[in-house]
Amino acid sequence: MAESTSSIDLMGLQPEKQVSLHAAFPECRGFADFEIPAFIEATELVPTIDPSYQLNPEATLAILAGFAFNRRVMLQGMHGTGKSTHIEQVAARLNWPCLRINLDGQITRMDLIGKDVIALEDGKQITRFQEGLIPWSLQRPVALILDEYDAGQPDVMFVIQRMLEREGRLTLLDQNRVINPNPAFRIFATSNTVGLGNWNGLYQGTQLLNHGQMDRWDIVAALNYLDPQEEQKILLAKVPELSDTQAMAMISLANLTRNGFAAGDISTLMSTRTLITWGENWRIFQDLQIAFSLAFLNKCESEEKALVAEYYQRCFASELEISNKSN
Repeated sequence: MAESTSSIDLMGLQPEKQVSLHAAFPECRGFADFEIPAFIEATELVPTIDPSYQLNPEATLAILAGFAFNRRVMLQGMHGTGKSTHIEQVAARLNWPCLRINLDGQITRMDLIGKDVIALEDGKQITRFQEGLIPWSLQRPVALILDEYDAGQPDVMFVIQRMLEREGRLTLLDQNRVINPNPAFRIFATSNTVGLGNWNGLYQGTQLLNHGQMDRWDIVAALNYLDPQEEQKILLAKVPELSDTQAMAMISLANLTRNGFAAGDISTLMSTRTLITWGENWRIFQDLQIAFSLAFLNKCESEEKALVAEYYQRCFASELEISNKSN
């Protein structure tokens, strides 16, 4: 990690200005105003602003509290609600560098902490320590996003737990070294569950999280699906060729699948990401039914397709041809 990012000189950077919550994030004007540190110029690790992304006021407020007051913030919600993207988009508006780590089963303790590597120096082989992702981030003004936090392996999670302490110091035992965090270092996490594991069978691979670790997160915010009008803005921004009527019918169908999932009638649901995929498929095939089958229907169990077809008929007043277009 240290080698691959050596060209990005962030060590001397600190936020140079303060911005008002109400001025920089008008969607949060319903809350008390406060000042947030920000950078004047964007660097290589700053995400690109997506003008079509709709910020959720409550989630935005929680994330900004993390930036302004160095609070540890976890964003929890169902898949496809844009949790990681939400943190990145807030950071982009502050010009705050971001590093996103997906805590899948392949991430190891050595990836995070570092390891000894063999290198050539003056024609000789030497052994030196290569910093991992966490020490590199901790020493720089970086917003570290731990994606799929509830899928992390136990040995990895205990490494992260050290950073969640109030002082956030990290001890490298192999190096006899203690790293103090950069004043502008921030840490965030996203998760589908709240540490309860795969209780509903929807999120295979998630773990039961240690309650001591969950207790170290200062702020836990929920990000659920948007209101239909807000979701329509996103869908039309991504697929402007859709009409308002088509977009709203698609969102109505998505909400029926969400209600059906909550009631236990179907085993999967349509996220905002699925809606955008459906729209993008329609742009290719110019057929809403084919695009819907390829984006969502074929992910459903055979026994559920009749009910999904009923949802489709309610929203579009036309029959969904399951046998010909999705089998």
